[in-house]
Amino acid sequence: MEQVRSLISILDLTVEEIDQLVATATDMLANPAAYAHKCDGKILATLFFEPSTRTRLSFESAMLSLGGQVLGFSEASSSSAAKGESVADTVRTVSCYADIIAMRHPKEGAPLVASQHALAPVINAGDGGHNHPTQTLTDLLTIRHEKGRFEDLTVGFCGDLKFGRTVHSLISAMSRYAGTKIVLVSPEELKLPSYVKKEVLQKRDIPYEQTTDLEAVMPKLDILYMTRVQRERFFNEEDYLRLKDSYILTPDKLYNAKEDLSILHPLPRVNEISVAVDKDPRAAYFRQVRYGRYIRMALIMKLLGIE
Repeated sequence: MEQVRSLISILDLTVEEIDQLVATATDMLANPAAYAHKCDGKILATLFFEPSTRTRLSFESAMLSLGGQVLGFSEASSSSAAKGESVADTVRTVSCYADIIAMRHPKEGAPLVASQHALAPVINAGDGGHNHPTQTLTDLLTIRHEKGRFEDLTVGFCGDLKFGRTVHSLISAMSRYAGTKIVLVSPEELKLPSYVKKEVLQKRDIPYEQTTDLEAVMPKLDILYMTRVQRERFFNEEDYLRLKDSYILTPDKLYNAKEDLSILHPLPRVNEISVAVDKDPRAAYFRQVRYGRYIRMALIMKLLGIE
């Protein structure tokens, strides 16, 4: 049996492949009609064992935009996992019905296990606090469109850096580009895990600084990547309530930011960016949502081997 290619971590893609996906997605933005039938007759299965709005609908929208079809479930309770079926058995079964699978799971490593048993490519649509490679591709496409480059950028990450899988993935991706500097802004309890610092930042010699003061570092940032404090990752409601409002971005906190700062957020937002910031041209997070559809279209085509 020919080994199919899956996407579990952003590091599964070379820098050249990321550039190629970004170029394809950019062409799709300009010429959507040229891609409208690229996946005619193909089926995407969305296996979402954890709630999602944007990621699941973005995958579905991507496949439908390519002329394909979609089936799947949006919560574990509506799948045979509720009866105790293993992830391996679920994907073996589903890959008899679908050509490609997008899977989100609360357990770290579950999509990797799935990819080892599936007969179709598996895309990791988020596993616990671990990885979220298609959000990272979305972030990269946004950065390319906002900044015109990946090199020589100072990227600030603010909020929940401990459990934020989008943060871990984007730091890994940006660390591969020359001149990247990383600024980490979080409460003590939600600092970036030491394994990410060791395995990515220190190993690749990326300059980084840690602080609890967002306004102090604001003037040096080219990109500000805001994140929500994730209630679902906390064992203790008191800790969540104490930390959830650690950073709230308001227009007055942007007074000393660069004119061409780009503000990103993987969404959903709770209250960590005031709605008053939405009017600021530097707010890129809803443009980011739009880019997510096109980069997933490019990825689906790539993994299905469609030119």
